[in-house]
This record gives sequence, structure tokens and C-alpha cells, in this order.
Amino acid sequence: MSGGTDVSTTATSITSLQLHALSLRRHVLRMAERVGQGYVGQGLGIADLLTVLYFREMKYDPHNLAWPDRDRFLLSIGHYSIGLYAALAEAGVITVDELDTYGADQSRLEMAGSEVTPGFEMTGGSLGHGLGQAVGMALGVRLDGRSSRIFNLLSDGELQEGSTWEAAMSAAHYRLDHLFAFIDCNDQQADGPPRQVLTIEPVHSKWEAFGWDTQRINGNDIHAIVNAIDAARKITGKPHAIVLDTLMGKGVRTFEERDKNHFIRVEPDEWRLAREQLEENAQLKTKRTA
Repeated sequence: MSGGTDVSTTATSITSLQLHALSLRRHVLRMAERVGQGYVGQGLGIADLLTVLYFREMKYDPHNLAWPDRDRFLLSIGHYSIGLYAALAEAGVITVDELDTYGADQSRLEMAGSEVTPGFEMTGGSLGHGLGQAVGMALGVRLDGRSSRIFNLLSDGELQEGSTWEAAMSAAHYRLDHLFAFIDCNDQQADGPPRQVLTIEPVHSKWEAFGWDTQRINGNDIHAIVNAIDAARKITGKPHAIVLDTLMGKGVRTFEERDKNHFIRVEPDEWRLAREQLEENAQLKTKRTA
């Protein structure tokens, strides 16, 4: 069994998680460089959350993905799959070598992933459906008498879908305190910032009003993510919403500074620069924490 909730949050364990997050970002760049494009910004931006879930928090067995007592991670945002592939490879669910098939014909690693890929609990991408499926799974494991938790990652853009709020009402009504929703607020969707498409703020207040235990944190701060999950675990009788303010392209300066990085296409020499910037950023972070 991997993951679990009995891991102490010592400085050593935080450092270990930061190293995993760096590996995930390396995997993301490796996949995208092979095809020259992809949802790189999302994969880099959400690496910290996926690291905490897969290497600190979740109960799962990479060799028995159907283990009935496993925790479930549902990726509602199908185009974030590049980040989940990286986490699954780092966790040993798939091989690192398979990452080189990302986006290729007949590959199990499509740009928008599906249940054909080991470790995927749902086929995402039809936005607005993930939380509803998470509520259904949470009800299912409760009826089965299991202690499994359901973790759902959804996007800020999905808050513009009515079905998301129907699911949110249901979760609060059924007091699903084993359900965690992570809302990635990276302030960018395909048509621009949400405030220019359809305003979603105040996000924290809305989830709170719908009856959820709600926190808003820096989604690129591993320590903040760990603390938020630990705090949520102490609250019973309510589902948990953790709003993540993340930076698309996190760790690679040229991607962070792009006006539009929902889908990235760059020239071959820019991938080399991206890899260099990622390593430079990691070295600076190591020096600051030394």
C-alpha cells in the first residue's frame, strides 16, 4: 500500500515531497517536449497537489488498482492528464518509459485521459461532471461500509457549470465528510480569465454557503496543502472544499510569464530553456530552505 495518513509532516518529509514534485515537473516537460506541445501549464501548476495526494495522503496499491478499500482520485479536468500521468509514473502505477508515448496514436496516454489508463477512476474532459461522479462514489463507499475517501480535482471554469453546484448541494445534504474537492483557480481558461468569461468569485464564500468546510490556500505551497488537508480531516459532518490558487507553468519562468498558456506550443530550443529554468528554480528553492 502506498500513501496513507500516518506520515508525519517533518521538515524531512516536506523536502521529500518537494523532490517528488520536481520529478513530476520533469516528467511533464519530458512528455510535452516529445510532441512539441500540450497542456504543460496545467501539469506544472498542479504538481504540488498531486505530489501530496499520491506520496503522502492517499491509500492505494499500485499493484492492485482495484483494491476496494483504496482512496479514489477523480480528475474531472481531462486535459490535466499530463500531470496525472506524471504522478502515476512516479508512483509506479505505469512505467516512466511509457510517458514517451504521450499523445501518440494507440497510446494509453492521450492528451485528455480516460479509464483506459491504469489509475484513472473516470474519463474526464466533459467539464462539470466530475464532482457529480465523486458524490456518487462517496455515497457508494459509505453504503459498502468502507473508509475510503474520494478526492476530486476540478477547475475554476467548471464552477460556471450548473451541474457542479447540484453536486455540491448533494454532498452537503448527505454530509459526505470523506469527500474532498480541490478547485484549481489558475485564473485562466480556454477563452481567457474567468472574470472575462463568466465571473466565479467569491469562490470561497460560495462553497461555504453551500455547506462545505472551505479553505483557500496557495496551491503551489506543499506545506500549505498538507496543513489544509490535515485541518479538513478534523471537521466531521461536512464535505471539504480546498480552493487552490495556482500558477500555470509553475517552476518554468517563461511559461509562467506567458499571457496565454492554456495549451502550449513552443520551438524545440525553448524546451531546453524550460528544462534549464526548472532546474535553476529547484536549486534556488533548495538554497532558500537549506
